[in-house]
Amino acid sequence: MKLLPVFYMPPISWMAEFLSAENAVIEQCENFPKQTYRNRANIYGANGKLSLIIPIHHNRKRVMRDIEISYAENWQSLHWKSIKTAYQTSPYFEYYEDALAPMFQDREKFLVDFNLRTLEVFQKILKTEQSFSLSRSYETDFEGVDFRNSFSAKSESAYELDEYYQTFSDKLGFIKDLSILDLICNKGPESQTYIRNNIRKL
Repeated sequence: MKLLPVFYMPPISWMAEFLSAENAVIEQCENFPKQTYRNRANIYGANGKLSLIIPIHHNRKRVMRDIEISYAENWQSLHWKSIKTAYQTSPYFEYYEDALAPMFQDREKFLVDFNLRTLEVFQKILKTEQSFSLSRSYETDFEGVDFRNSFSAKSESAYELDEYYQTFSDKLGFIKDLSILDLICNKGPESQTYIRNNIRKL
């Protein structure tokens, strides 16, 4: 059993742990930690790693499932434009563009719901049907493998990934463990095989 945080367009390593879980539980009852993948994703922009951050309402709500997305600024449009600029010349973006675009059109109230919807989109693209349950309460000591603090947006990934072609890698080199979006735009139908065979925990 694996307990995983719920991320926005999660890193490839997260997807590897999720898809290999015999029993996956998604955490929604923790206190929302700042500066994590829960409301940000890293993609490969023209100048290197680019963080896309979902703004949240600062209304004193702290439990993850209660965190509300702020639409004071049109961040969805900005994120989609950044993604198109980053990946429109990648090998497979055009094949998945119609599946990805709706993520940045509908407005979800809660961050958890939005993140779960992006996960659903990526599962369809990857042609996977990994089931999961949502946590019902916060458990300090989880009876299984606890991944809630295993993926840091502020430090080097704890996973080793084999290099693959990235749109700007000829210019800036390979950047490991970006959003799953980076992998599918560059590897396409081979993405699931890559996830299964080319990722190792350091």
